[in-house]
Amino acid sequence: MSATPPFESRPSEADAANELMRLARQIARHDRLYHAEDAPEISDAAYDALVRRNAELEGWFPHLIRPDSPSRKVGHEIAASPLSKVRHEVRMMSLDNAFSDGEVAEFVGRVRRFLNLPEDVEVAMTAEDKIDGLSCSLRYEDGRLVRAATRGDGQVGEDVTPNVAFIKDIPQTLAGPAPAVFEVRGEVYMAKADFLALNAAQQEADGKIFANPRNAAAGSLRQKDANVTASRPLRFLAHGWGAASEVPEATQFAMMRRIAEWGVPVSPLLVRCTSVDDLLRHYRDIQARRPGLGYDIDGVVYKVDRLDWQERLGFVAKAPRWGMAHKFPAEKAETVLEAIDIQVGRTGKLTPVGRLRPVLVGGVTVTTVTLHNRDEIARLGLRVGDRVIVQRAGDVIPQVVENATRDEPRPAYAFPDQCPECRSEAVAEEGEVDVRCTGGLICPAQRTERLKHFVSRGALDIEGLGEKTIAEFFGEGWLESPADIYRLRRRRSDIVGREGWKDKSVDNLLAAIEAKRAPDAARLLFGLGIRHVGAVTARDLLKRFVTLPALRAAAQLAHGGDEDARAELLSIEGVGPVVVEALGDFFHEPHNIAVWEDLLSEVSPPDYVVETKASAVAGKTVVFTGKLETMSRDEAKAQAEALGARAAGTVSPKTDLVVAGPGAGSKLKKAAELGIEVIDEAAWADIVKAAG
Repeated sequence: MSATPPFESRPSEADAANELMRLARQIARHDRLYHAEDAPEISDAAYDALVRRNAELEGWFPHLIRPDSPSRKVGHEIAASPLSKVRHEVRMMSLDNAFSDGEVAEFVGRVRRFLNLPEDVEVAMTAEDKIDGLSCSLRYEDGRLVRAATRGDGQVGEDVTPNVAFIKDIPQTLAGPAPAVFEVRGEVYMAKADFLALNAAQQEADGKIFANPRNAAAGSLRQKDANVTASRPLRFLAHGWGAASEVPEATQFAMMRRIAEWGVPVSPLLVRCTSVDDLLRHYRDIQARRPGLGYDIDGVVYKVDRLDWQERLGFVAKAPRWGMAHKFPAEKAETVLEAIDIQVGRTGKLTPVGRLRPVLVGGVTVTTVTLHNRDEIARLGLRVGDRVIVQRAGDVIPQVVENATRDEPRPAYAFPDQCPECRSEAVAEEGEVDVRCTGGLICPAQRTERLKHFVSRGALDIEGLGEKTIAEFFGEGWLESPADIYRLRRRRSDIVGREGWKDKSVDNLLAAIEAKRAPDAARLLFGLGIRHVGAVTARDLLKRFVTLPALRAAAQLAHGGDEDARAELLSIEGVGPVVVEALGDFFHEPHNIAVWEDLLSEVSPPDYVVETKASAVAGKTVVFTGKLETMSRDEAKAQAEALGARAAGTVSPKTDLVVAGPGAGSKLKKAAELGIEVIDEAAWADIVKAAG
């Protein structure tokens, strides 16, 4: 099992946008492997870590939430499949996760606050084991099973009606009187003993060996030939319901008992709790009984018991407010740290990765583990050859939690001060623990992502140079630095005739590149991807220094200790010590200077002069938030600057005006708290029009 890159601290807006893009693709890929292909490549813990990082970034930057964000999706859309598709009448949702007792208490507190309940009002919850299986919905009409479907993406699943006929736990007819329409929802799973027997039989027949019971259950249910399903020992446990013409009980607990009376199995560990202490007590009881259970579970699910309260609580993007999954904590094992490798991420962060003597932790063989950063290695006193305690937790990737041999007298590990990829200087900014490579424009570990950022819409905005094209040309050795983009015209004959490239498309690309020979200086500066220098900061810097050479000279002087140069930089609104240090580090690195000078030999950005008009917002700070429908965010910021205003990215006491479009979130709330004037896009258009 390979480790997932560990989380970084709060990034810049540009880095966050890029990371959210990568996370959306990465999580979508793992969703497809898990839900559609039954072939996951990472553990549940590693997957949870990716999802939590995505949520963390979206919490910091809600305006960057993507249409394809994992937070808006449930499961995965159905890949090409011989099974027909079924649209769920009521969407099949997922659950938010908790990983600590405190998060459970906060969940109950949120419910109480949302419902505005006094402290003396009891908030009862159900608690039951969370089975690691395949979600399935069973539609009964007049008590007879008429359709069974997998969850799919939550809205559309696969029709597996013929297959579930062979699952003995699933009755074809409900016992006793039942509503005209009632969809039972639960998990199809395979017992541990049945899984071992199946794999033994598969090995004997030279067939497919399944990785775990969940994969075996999913692969067995999603068969075109129902006879294959019939040969597999599948089981079912109900945990809720979907569409229903009538819900004959008033509580979750009573309704689950009614489902059991109809002949559909429910968890024998389902209980009703009346306090947080009761929930946690039952959680620990299930955790203790987990090894002896006949099936795999990965946590405990809590649901508000009163159904009228569930209805009032409703849903967020993909999960109910009235339910939560409390995941089990880490499992631990001891092994040997055989090596420490240094990986370089897209932002230049040097991440130490431990290579372990393979060890089985929680049913997964772990061979690599994140060591996070230089300070974490020092805190644990880690050295190659140490015996270490490794854990897999529900909210993090595998990690070392203890060094069993730290007292042995051996030299400490020396963290590198040079990038292992490009030999550029590696430094940690003041107040940060992460060590980063300063050779951003030359470092091969960062180069392709930097090139993608350079041509992105907010930077040079070169149409036709998408991610796929950059990766293709980089692979051919044609694109290694930004200046190489402007030399692609020499490669015209090499490009024409490649798959997807004809004379017209190549000429269109080259024309788009040539159109950016005299790019806006602020966009060029932003496109270089200097850490902490976003689009707004780039414009603020160029307003003061006008030319890029003048900015470079000031940054180099400040880095060399010139207090006047440093003071001039710090006098710019929005520029603090962190930005000054980042600029100094960038222009101090010889590799960066070489690439910078090479780039300026190909382009000639004009002096950055912003012509402003007299307007009602001159001298004010404006923040744009929400979805802008008549212009892009960059166009809006450019308009603000043309009117003599400063376009900021965050709402603060210094903000004078907020322009809010549909979907505005935390910034709008912050503006209301601070009493800042808020207008809509139409009112902003009137201000622009009035300025002439």
